[in-house]
Amino acid sequence: MITGAEIRVTVTDLDDEGSGIASAAGPVVAGGGGATGSGLEVRIAGVLPGEDVTARIDHVSNHRPLAWATFQTIHALSPDRVQPACVAYGRCGGCVLQHYDYRAQVAWKEQGLRRQVAAHPVLAGVRVGPAVSSPDPLRYRNKSKLVAGTERDGRFILGAYAARSHDVIDLAGCAIAERPLDEVATALRDVLVAHDVVPYDERSLTGTLRHVVLRASAAREVLVTLVTAAEAFAPGAAIAAALRAQRPDVLGVVHNINPTRGNAILGSAERALAGAQSLEDQIGGVRLSVSSQAFLQANRAVAALAYRAIADSAAPAPTDVVVDAYAGVGGIALTLAPRVARVIGIEEHAAAVDDAVASAALNGAMNTAFVVGDVADRLAGVGRANVVVLNPPRKGCARAVLAQAAALAPRVIAYLSCSPDSLLRDLEILHALGYHTRDITPFDMLPHTPHLEALAILDRA
Repeated sequence: MITGAEIRVTVTDLDDEGSGIASAAGPVVAGGGGATGSGLEVRIAGVLPGEDVTARIDHVSNHRPLAWATFQTIHALSPDRVQPACVAYGRCGGCVLQHYDYRAQVAWKEQGLRRQVAAHPVLAGVRVGPAVSSPDPLRYRNKSKLVAGTERDGRFILGAYAARSHDVIDLAGCAIAERPLDEVATALRDVLVAHDVVPYDERSLTGTLRHVVLRASAAREVLVTLVTAAEAFAPGAAIAAALRAQRPDVLGVVHNINPTRGNAILGSAERALAGAQSLEDQIGGVRLSVSSQAFLQANRAVAALAYRAIADSAAPAPTDVVVDAYAGVGGIALTLAPRVARVIGIEEHAAAVDDAVASAALNGAMNTAFVVGDVADRLAGVGRANVVVLNPPRKGCARAVLAQAAALAPRVIAYLSCSPDSLLRDLEILHALGYHTRDITPFDMLPHTPHLEALAILDRA
């Protein structure tokens, strides 16, 4: 099999990136060299399980029997294939499953998690509950991260990078973002053009604006962050004033400076251009103060369901002490606070702790304390806890964090994860530390993507 060859295959499953998986027979030639074996696994974007397709081989791995291909013709369509909602689908690298019926997406994610759990003998017998779907699979994302760029005709756009490239795709009309975000992005684009703002070019290191980050609240208010490579941004104040004049729902505009060459969107330094530097959001019944750099689950409806599941499954007593590790702006901690004696939130990012403290004041939660620092070190200083909540980033928890959490001897550990791989790894470690997984519930936080969150509840053995 060589690059450019056409194959006809049946798709059997999807991989972790949402591409179809199929098997192709015949000799395999990699990189123009000799045969590397017979038959190979092929990954094909944009197809669904059960579909009969003809695809063109784009690349064959030099290291294993694996190839990537582009489908040319679908001879037999899956009954789960639907019309994508976004005009940018297929070019934008974001919602790669928009062609997949939403109920089928959720079922595929749930089945995948069940297979992963079954592959871990330590977790034999652990119940995986039905996946919790998003109440609305469209217009759910409360945050838009947009790249400033230009079309080939020179037109200024705000969009996203195409898959595996730095070509910017226009995201006007995005069906995933909450409606105020798309409307504000359109208004902002016109204001930026009127003020002759030039997109930053990573290759030539010229231009001004790198990114725009928009955050919407439950009340449909919007916080705008403009990210530039240089500190100087002469038209910033005028842009902010013009945008707020057009869009009264824009509570504030922030200027963030990111001179680095890496992939990080935001830099550490920022200043207010106009209005507020944070907005008030709400998840469930909890009011949250959210600043420009704060992390908050992108789907507040599903986040509310997950937070409530933590509270119900942990079943804390009124006398309990709860520790919420990786507390962010305090959403989980403040959901639990009315049920317990005391909540301690631990967070590594100082700005998030400031937000959490402000959020506690909004809710009148006098029984909470939020501290900044290394999670393992802070856990070591807690003393005791009846319930521990872990909500780490995608990489999961360091072993020291898990060891310190177990050393507190809590009755229950609730682990909310955005990566099943790191979650299952960490559950095995906690098992060795004396905690048995009661059940795991998947939550579809990001519809139309392969992403899945999962909540594991563990009891002390």
